[in-house]
Amino acid sequence: MVNGRDSRRVTIKDIAREAGVSYATVSRALSEGKPVNEKTRQKILEVCQRMGYTPNSVARSMVMGESRLLGVIIPSIDNPFMSETAYHIERYAREQGYNIMLCNSFHSLDFEAQTFELLLGRQVDGVLFFPSHRESYHNIKKYLKQVPTVFVNEHLSDKPVSYVATDNFQGSQLGVEYLLELGHRQILYLGRNSNTATHELRAKGYHHACQKNGLSPLFWDSPYEDTTIEAGYEMAKELFRKPRYYTAIMASTDTLALGVLQAAEELGIAIPGDISLLGFDNIRYAALPKINLSTIEQPKQAMATAAMDMLLESIANDYEAYSHRVLMPTLVRRSSCGPVSPTPLA
Repeated sequence: MVNGRDSRRVTIKDIAREAGVSYATVSRALSEGKPVNEKTRQKILEVCQRMGYTPNSVARSMVMGESRLLGVIIPSIDNPFMSETAYHIERYAREQGYNIMLCNSFHSLDFEAQTFELLLGRQVDGVLFFPSHRESYHNIKKYLKQVPTVFVNEHLSDKPVSYVATDNFQGSQLGVEYLLELGHRQILYLGRNSNTATHELRAKGYHHACQKNGLSPLFWDSPYEDTTIEAGYEMAKELFRKPRYYTAIMASTDTLALGVLQAAEELGIAIPGDISLLGFDNIRYAALPKINLSTIEQPKQAMATAAMDMLLESIANDYEAYSHRVLMPTLVRRSSCGPVSPTPLA
């Protein structure tokens, strides 16, 4: 007894006793496709609702061979792009009759492996995995034959796995070409890192577009593991202390760009008056009136739907084959980018 109430979980035996039927009758009533009188079924369901009965999903999965439960592993729920994509995944999963377990790996290879083991123990039917490191595939490779898995937001064209990603190389080229249209010739790429293929492709796309258009690539590398607002803020503060040799900044993510906006406001640097600023991802915050960030959009809902469809197909076919899908990014024009300033560089 806890606070005068029975804290024991309600079981099928409790439901049978309350409804005045046998344990087997309750079990049949709660199992799809099992024969039971409809009036009896409704009575049992009413008792279940009144008593707050929840089925033992693990036991059910052992009997039925499926749990209708999917695992979703992301590096951090704090990352707006990840959380927004996970939101679309869960909505679509519910429409398909599945629930999800959303897990954070905290950008840790150890946590990625531990989380896979946790999800296997929960008898999930499949996993959608957002890797946090270039080594993530090799780190969890041993689990891939045990559960259907789709990698999300990472290019793994040389690996025998299914994945859905955006064409990050093309996305950066779109960004450079847009800034060129506005007259910018000194475009700084802020936040280069090689932690994942995604970020490497974004930097390569920028570099390729610069070379193609006769520009000198200007990189400001990131010392941080994650692309947070705080990381963008710290990098921008250091960058703004130096003489300005650029007219536009192309941030590798929107969150880094938000940090740049914060630092610029503190230091009295006008965007886009003094510097144009372009992001990548098109997170929700980017469209807020006081931010209005120009950016390269990753199609988050389309990515979520494609990954779910790919995973469900793999589950249905006992993951006999794997497939790759790359989605096209688009340019979103807002007010953080403008024509190159006529004033000389500071």
